[in-house]
Amino acid sequence: MDIEINHINYGAPEYATEVWQLREDVLRIPLGLSLKNEDLSRDRINEIFIAKSGGKVIGCVFLQPLTTGSIQLRAMAVAAHWQGKGVGHKLVVAAEDYSRAAGYSRIELHARKAAMGFYLSMGYLSFGDEFREVGIPHFMMEKDISAGIGQI
Repeated sequence: MDIEINHINYGAPEYATEVWQLREDVLRIPLGLSLKNEDLSRDRINEIFIAKSGGKVIGCVFLQPLTTGSIQLRAMAVAAHWQGKGVGHKLVVAAEDYSRAAGYSRIELHARKAAMGFYLSMGYLSFGDEFREVGIPHFMMEKDISAGIGQI
């Protein structure tokens, strides 16, 4: 299983085609929603990591700066047939390593309730009450990344 992690930007050819479609297929269509109806302007200032296999995008994650020391991990998506095969783990480790190198000490995220186990297994902690986002339950989670380096 050859999985390549790449750091791209909003202008990369994969963004407007494969990354957009992956997010649509994994994060919106199952909820009866569409990215076509959303403001994606913050994607322009996000750091974007993609996972590729055989030249095809199979996963993505975005990083949104919040404060001097905090960054938000968001829009995490892995193609259905690649879930449970380590793609998400590799993407999160790449995002953590980038964030640490860029001087951030904390990553926070809005985890779908169904994905909490994944983030807990990667050392994220839940805080606050359950809330609804895109119509489904979420929890705030965070991780101190100031020490240690992830392993891809």
